[in-house]
Amino acid sequence: MIDLRPVGYIIGLLVAVLGLTMLVPMAIDFAHGDPNWQNFLEASILTTLSGGLLALASQNRLGAVITLQQSFVLTSGVWLALPAFGALPFIIGAPHVSFTDAYFEAMSGVTTTGTTVFPKLNDLPAGTNMWRGILQWLGGLGIVIVAMIFLPVMRVGGMQFFRSEGFDTLGKILPRAMDISNAMIKLYVWLTVLCAAVYALLGMTAFDAAVHALTTMSTGGFSNYDASFAVYTGAPEYAASFFMLVASMPFIRYIQLAQGHVLPMWQDVQLRAYLRWTAYAIAVIVGYRMFRHEADFWPTLREVTFNVISTFSGTGYASEDVTKWGHLAFMVLIMAGLIGGCTSSTGCSVKVFRYMILIEAIKTQIRRLYGAHRVERVRYAGQTVGEDVTSSVIAFFSFFILTFGLLIIALSLTGLEAKTAMTAAWTAIANVGPAWGPEITANGSVVNFPISAKWVMIFGMFVGRLELLSVYVLLLPRFWRT
Repeated sequence: MIDLRPVGYIIGLLVAVLGLTMLVPMAIDFAHGDPNWQNFLEASILTTLSGGLLALASQNRLGAVITLQQSFVLTSGVWLALPAFGALPFIIGAPHVSFTDAYFEAMSGVTTTGTTVFPKLNDLPAGTNMWRGILQWLGGLGIVIVAMIFLPVMRVGGMQFFRSEGFDTLGKILPRAMDISNAMIKLYVWLTVLCAAVYALLGMTAFDAAVHALTTMSTGGFSNYDASFAVYTGAPEYAASFFMLVASMPFIRYIQLAQGHVLPMWQDVQLRAYLRWTAYAIAVIVGYRMFRHEADFWPTLREVTFNVISTFSGTGYASEDVTKWGHLAFMVLIMAGLIGGCTSSTGCSVKVFRYMILIEAIKTQIRRLYGAHRVERVRYAGQTVGEDVTSSVIAFFSFFILTFGLLIIALSLTGLEAKTAMTAAWTAIANVGPAWGPEITANGSVVNFPISAKWVMIFGMFVGRLELLSVYVLLLPRFWRT
């Protein structure tokens, strides 16, 4: 039987910290003279006490080494517990929604998906919009740490390949986690502050700059405007494109760069492929729109660059109705969302390195067909990829496609129109943000979805953000018996 006390201790501490962060939006509403600050105070007290009591009840296992099984339980437990408590301000205070809608919004925030269930963002109190941004910022930081510490150890989707990066933590997860976490938090904070400063210099208000910096660096995409990023066109779009690109590249490379090691970033084949594929997508859509004589070149380049990077990174900001760009452009964006950013970043979806390994595995298999006696190995970044990594990547793709298809079917059975069901499943499992269809409101909200459809999307966002296999393993009875 798995000892859940170390897991409960860590989750309790994180919940307590989440409760304390609610004091930030509380202070903002108080400064604005909005009585909603009292609701944040109540939610903060409930959350902090709950987390503290859970940690106290589990503290007799303080300092225990986290086992592999406990790592699986911990990652899923955190991403289930934090949205539950993060939803409290939406239930107790504005906009006073149901538990389903509140949990949906919080899950969308913590998983950095960016799909909203609120129909009128402009009318929300400033504290509520700030809380949405904070949820995404915390979720983005958390997923980078999970990707660098836990997923390689848990051998999820080929991530064990990246244990060679010096983050082999098996048997000593907590001590190593502190070192990685400290470096990551410092980097993440500085990049967020820099992003906010640039936004402010380009004309955003201090509040808007703060909210959008939180949701840019987390590649979350929550905005405090119904029009999303269309409120700030021009230079802010280029700035956002740059920071979304930065956030969706491997954070380990920035740490190495800060230590004076330039070559790892330059030689990172995943990073170079990501930049190439992004440039290809931009070129195809710009060329397609120019061929259709839709607009002048420079405005088109700016709009396409922003929306392609927003989709590739999984941020989900929108400055244009991309469905009006034509079928080719729309399909390129759908594919970009299914690829996603780099591993060890806040980017979402499948990740570039898995596509690269899959492509190499296919090439290797083809070469074996016409050279039966040749020894062919799958290679990535000049290294031989073990069979366990290749098998893990193929298994991940299989589960991803299967889950994607089942989500489409499940959403269709709730009564959603076909296009809505497909794009809602896409945005959920890839954690991208936007969806399209007759049931989607003007600001991209899914408020009109049936309750069952919202819970299907919640499940999709949850498993998609934790890379499927780390969740599905918990469904095996053998896992709990071992």
